[in-house]
Amino acid sequence: MTYRPPLRDMTAALKAAGFDRLGEAFPDADAETAWAVLEAAGEFAAGVIAPLNRQGDLTGARYANGRVTAAPGFADAYRQFAQGGWNSLSAEPEFGGQGLPRTLEIAVFEMIQAASLAFGLCPMLTQGAIEALAAHGTDSQKERFLPKLVSGEWTGTMNLTEPQAGSDLAALTTRAEPDGEGGWRLTGQKIFITWGDHDVADNIVHLVLARLPGAPEGSRGISLFVCPKRLLNADGSAGAPNDARPVGIEHKLGIHGSPTCVMAFEGARAELVGAEHQGLAAMFTMMNAARLQVGAQGVGIAERAYQQALAFSLERRQGRSAWTGETNAPIHDHPDVRRMLMLMRAKILAARAICLSTAVAADLSRHAAAEADRTAAKLREELLTPIAKAWSTDLGVEAASLGVQIHGGMGFIEETGAAQHYRDARILPIYEGTNGIQAIDLVGRKLTLGDGAALASLLADIREAAVDEPRLAAGVEALEEAATWLIARRGTPDALAGATAFLKLAGDVVGGWMLARMAHADAAYAGVWRFYAEQVLATVPGQVAGVVQGAAVLETE
Repeated sequence: MTYRPPLRDMTAALKAAGFDRLGEAFPDADAETAWAVLEAAGEFAAGVIAPLNRQGDLTGARYANGRVTAAPGFADAYRQFAQGGWNSLSAEPEFGGQGLPRTLEIAVFEMIQAASLAFGLCPMLTQGAIEALAAHGTDSQKERFLPKLVSGEWTGTMNLTEPQAGSDLAALTTRAEPDGEGGWRLTGQKIFITWGDHDVADNIVHLVLARLPGAPEGSRGISLFVCPKRLLNADGSAGAPNDARPVGIEHKLGIHGSPTCVMAFEGARAELVGAEHQGLAAMFTMMNAARLQVGAQGVGIAERAYQQALAFSLERRQGRSAWTGETNAPIHDHPDVRRMLMLMRAKILAARAICLSTAVAADLSRHAAAEADRTAAKLREELLTPIAKAWSTDLGVEAASLGVQIHGGMGFIEETGAAQHYRDARILPIYEGTNGIQAIDLVGRKLTLGDGAALASLLADIREAAVDEPRLAAGVEALEEAATWLIARRGTPDALAGATAFLKLAGDVVGGWMLARMAHADAAYAGVWRFYAEQVLATVPGQVAGVVQGAAVLETE
């Protein structure tokens, strides 16, 4: 099944997300430029990357003799990706970037992820490394590492997890010892390192969390280091191997083309990034960038599953058409099949716009002319990020599952490819902070940002769009009711017990707001908006009960 870039839907979502608000900060990124970028990226994603997806799943990355080899075709595709400038879209021109809005980059990367989730993970992690070094690196580190990362000549990784320390980073034990020359030596093991080793680029820039001698216990004692696979020569080129190596790759449920490595740091040379013991804050710059990218992954894999399911439903013939009475009709003419397809499409449109709206806020938080506008945008970005990550990745799994269901028994057979989307999508609610952690972050920190200004502004914007839209109006009232209950119980087991239910409720409402904006701007989306209103928003008031049920029901004897 070929992938068709959903360019019309993307432009509609960009408009609903407020892309036109970026004109003052990015005068060169007008609608015509955005369309040209999206069209070219879509051609590359569909023509170069998408054909590799199936073979990447079947063959996967390989580990042998201490080295990792990428899946067939990935190295050549990555070189074309880098040479095409796709890695440098939003990076600063100072380091070779194109200086375009991050919003446009998120839209481009959705297509890359839809074409092949396993491939897209490599440049996605590099984007996070660029963000972290740009925000926290020294001038020397920026000069030596950023141009190569921005160009795509080198790739980046994020090294957090250890065998005994998953989401609880306070438990990590990797050590950093002074090397007597102003640098550091790292010793320890990291697991689940995405694209931790490969043969697609000349060097790999590892960002690693470790502890200094005498560091405080817990998360307050973590520092961040930059540790290249190959040490840098005096001219900045990649030189001798560092003492950081893969000792194996994981055998996973999905994303087989993405090498998930076990990394051993055996006295590897490294440099401190940012201040001592402030590594977690620095790493969160990278993680927050990655969380929005992962949300776009959820949208991409959902879109891919939807396109395949729709094509299958038009080809597969069985039973009688509910509309024409035709026998041996396409299963697309069965109402329940259409219901599943419509649900997939409606939520994909909503999730895409949520992610792009979050990206617009991120762009405005950095580039808006007025300080007040930057502050308000930052609050909106932080409030929406856990929703964009969790709601969109839950959708990725849901849509891929519905895709299998529409295929019926054929969906359970690997040859159709529907199962691969389901297997690939399943990691998305887990990495870059599980969706449960996103929900806790939303309830525990984000609802009270700016003394409640972040939430109040969002509610006001949704209410403005809810005039004459009773389902959306009821949804925003339910959102406020649930949020008020949680804020009053912030930090208690009751609030934690209701967090995941609240994030779903919030995503349903924010997604409805985005779809309503799309429908009001373009009548072509009126039908899918009405379907969403009756199938999704109509359930929102009833979801409040799941939020406010409290923790007592979870107690066991």
